[in-house]
Amino acid sequence: MPRKAPTSATSAAALQIGSAPSQVRLATSALGQAGSRDALTQLTAAMAELKAFAIQPLLNRAVAALQAEDHQTGGEWAIKALEMDERNGFGWYLLAIARERAGDFASSVAAYESALRLLPDHAEVANDLGRLAYRMGMRTQAEKLFRHFLTRYPDHPEGANNLACAIRDQDRPDEAVEILRPAILKHPHTAMLWNTMGTVIAEQGDFPNAEVFFREALRLQDDFPKARYNAGNARLALGDPVGALAACEQALAGVVPADERQMMRLARSTILMALGRVGEGWDEYEARLDPQFNDVTHFAVDRPRWEPGADLAGRSLLVIAEQGLGDEVLFANTLPDVLDRLGPDGRLTLAVEPRLMALFTRSFPQARIDRHATYNVDGRTVRVVPAVPDLAAIDLWTPMGSLLREFRRNVDAFPQSGSYLRADPARVAHWHQALETAPAGAKVGLLWKSAVSNDARHRFFSPFAAWAPVLAQPGVTFVNLQYGDCSEELAWVKRELGVQVWTPPGIDLKQDLDDVAALCCALDLVVGFSNATLNIAGACGVPMFLMSTPGAWPRLGTERYPWYPQTRLFLPPGFGDWDPVMAEVAQALGEFSARPER
Repeated sequence: MPRKAPTSATSAAALQIGSAPSQVRLATSALGQAGSRDALTQLTAAMAELKAFAIQPLLNRAVAALQAEDHQTGGEWAIKALEMDERNGFGWYLLAIARERAGDFASSVAAYESALRLLPDHAEVANDLGRLAYRMGMRTQAEKLFRHFLTRYPDHPEGANNLACAIRDQDRPDEAVEILRPAILKHPHTAMLWNTMGTVIAEQGDFPNAEVFFREALRLQDDFPKARYNAGNARLALGDPVGALAACEQALAGVVPADERQMMRLARSTILMALGRVGEGWDEYEARLDPQFNDVTHFAVDRPRWEPGADLAGRSLLVIAEQGLGDEVLFANTLPDVLDRLGPDGRLTLAVEPRLMALFTRSFPQARIDRHATYNVDGRTVRVVPAVPDLAAIDLWTPMGSLLREFRRNVDAFPQSGSYLRADPARVAHWHQALETAPAGAKVGLLWKSAVSNDARHRFFSPFAAWAPVLAQPGVTFVNLQYGDCSEELAWVKRELGVQVWTPPGIDLKQDLDDVAALCCALDLVVGFSNATLNIAGACGVPMFLMSTPGAWPRLGTERYPWYPQTRLFLPPGFGDWDPVMAEVAQALGEFSARPER
């Protein structure tokens, strides 16, 4: 199975890391633990046909240890069997299961591949290898292996379920539905299929109907933690954090694999923050760093880890930004407090995404600003700070998000005014002059989508046609701030509404983030959904109209946006009900553009 090539954060397709609270994951059933109890029982039966009687007791002991959840001993017995016969496919299969359970994905993949070569008719190996490939983010390879398993067992519900998951995660929801629908008709009492169908529907933003499928899965199997957890996520998206928390905690009380437990803890952190239990939420957010979490980012820093309450005065602290680009800006909210705590004799080294270096260097002249880089090493995400000359001089280090546990434990701890990023004054002046060439009227920056279209983020954004009442407002010149290809939307606005959205000349809105900050500061207002650009504008203190969703965690249980106090928040009455909120934004924008003081 081909391995992922190392991916540097400096490349054009920078790896998007981790699980910021805004990126809640849904739990898919059946893609479970390596070598399930049923699979091991079937394997024991298959091994009974072995002619090499001397090796069979060793393999049986390996199976017994794995059934007892002792992967270390199971692997040791498998190795002893392979020392007697290195071409024994069952030995390689058991070793693969043991190494995967131990978290050694590289060794596990190699052992699975050896087992698949030696046991070509044992399709369960392909299913397990596909499941590991899926876990490592290798969706295309997983799909091929699941198809191999289904060829051997065409009516197997787990095979259909796993294939649908791999296809769903390649942004082919209709195809996933067509795999699941006949499987549900053949196996209507199989809860995992209903749960997975719910995840496909939820990924498209239809949480009311997704919840119906999750509830049916729970009716069929009440002790189904994944379906309970998914139903909780649907409740959160629909604006019911109390119900979401109850469902998530009930799911965590069940028997859940270690990696999924950390995923559920991460979701629980989101729910706690949506309920205003901010400090508890940030404490639970540490689940993202647990080694058992499937999407954990490993930070290659061999220095003591900072913990809340540690004395920072006069010390040297390395802070490494994490998650997506917008989260790096959002979490930087704490950095002024950190600098105060370090004092005049302390030293802050900050590692950020390379595109943010110029903006952060100007904003925090007391700090040393370096870049971080991220690689995929044998299925593990590893973040490094290659430019720091002497890590030994660092007293403490921390991922940036962990600072929130100390400095933002409640809503009152957030700044009530001001900004913490500073755009280039010369470039701000340049954009003021450039905007004079645009049509007359209030200059309003426009953001309507995430440029990342291969995940579920689109479900939190309105259809572009819903913007028509806003875009039709007189006395406003809309300025395109949307990075990525948006030519189709801009052409639609001009054709259908007769509105020309002004495109700023000579700027790459995705790459030139320092200049993006200056452009935003030259505008009267920025309007849109939360993405990286909106976070940059907010951190620079630009006035903003922000459209949110019912269960959005960054409101921290309030009806405002504590991160950027100059923000006016607009909420739809229900998930996906954009028409009322767009009418409200249109009215507010008309009032804003008519203000004499503007």
